[in-house]
Amino acid sequence: MGDQKESSVASGGAARSILRRVPVWVWRSLMARLGPSERVRLNLDPITTVDYVSDVDFVGDGIREHRLDVISPKESHGPLPVYVYFHGGGWTSGDKSALTKYCASQAMAGMVVVNVNYRMATSFRMSHMLEDADAALAWVTANIGQYGGDPTRVVLGGDSAGGQIAALYSSLVVDHRLSGHYSLEPSLDRSSLRGLVQHCSAVDFSVIFERGFILSLGFIRMLLPHGGRGSALKSAARYLSPIEWVGADHPPVFVTTSERDYFYRANLNYVARLRKHAVPVDTVIFERASRNTEHTWQQDARFPESQEVYRRLQDFVARVASPATVAAR
Repeated sequence: MGDQKESSVASGGAARSILRRVPVWVWRSLMARLGPSERVRLNLDPITTVDYVSDVDFVGDGIREHRLDVISPKESHGPLPVYVYFHGGGWTSGDKSALTKYCASQAMAGMVVVNVNYRMATSFRMSHMLEDADAALAWVTANIGQYGGDPTRVVLGGDSAGGQIAALYSSLVVDHRLSGHYSLEPSLDRSSLRGLVQHCSAVDFSVIFERGFILSLGFIRMLLPHGGRGSALKSAARYLSPIEWVGADHPPVFVTTSERDYFYRANLNYVARLRKHAVPVDTVIFERASRNTEHTWQQDARFPESQEVYRRLQDFVARVASPATVAAR
């Protein structure tokens, strides 16, 4: 285990797969095949000591992409912090159902967890995903008190593409330039945003431009209006890349990654940028020798490495979302 290890790796070392420059359509095909088995595998031995409220329609249009689950302790005293989670899947795939046990594991520790779906590419763009994140948080602000949660103590989180959505939304809450770019007035107040959790997240888009990276540049184009036509791709990608929007007013962050994660260097870059701006940041970073730590291993509660992440995550949420903690402004 290398919790403090944050040195650079050799060029191309972030990609742990034999795959290079995977086209969007190939990725979607692979995820479509893996999805059903992943949902079963990740939810074996379900947790029964929490309450589940499933498929709440947070927009009111009846589509699955606008559903969320609320998972909370069966017995709690007083309003609890709220952990809002966005699943990964390369922005094109995935579903909240694969993260049920992960979310329940955090609820057991004394928080109300909101597990969110959102519209995905290639039919939708990043602007739609941020709109959905905002709609989910508007619902949380208005309704989470009925489930024992405190809407003034919210921590956002996600893995991979979902982590990017959570991180970009966090910056959007803080930075009016970014919210103005997306023409979105955030429903979550800055004082209520207490922290951000990142698992193997796509937080630095500069790595996608590097030769031999696992994802093709099509993943950037599909997130932009009109496929990025009419603008330089690197310039346009700045509005997708959370690292570009880190400032002194950013909420505290908990980052977990490993040398086996193809977004490893992106996460190290993000940690360095946070620290440059004196943003409080905690890390759990595993070396390559930890064999269970492939991309988004945190979803699998069976791994001891995941359990360590959960302990540290729960400590982080308890600290940053304590009623006595005043969020930075």
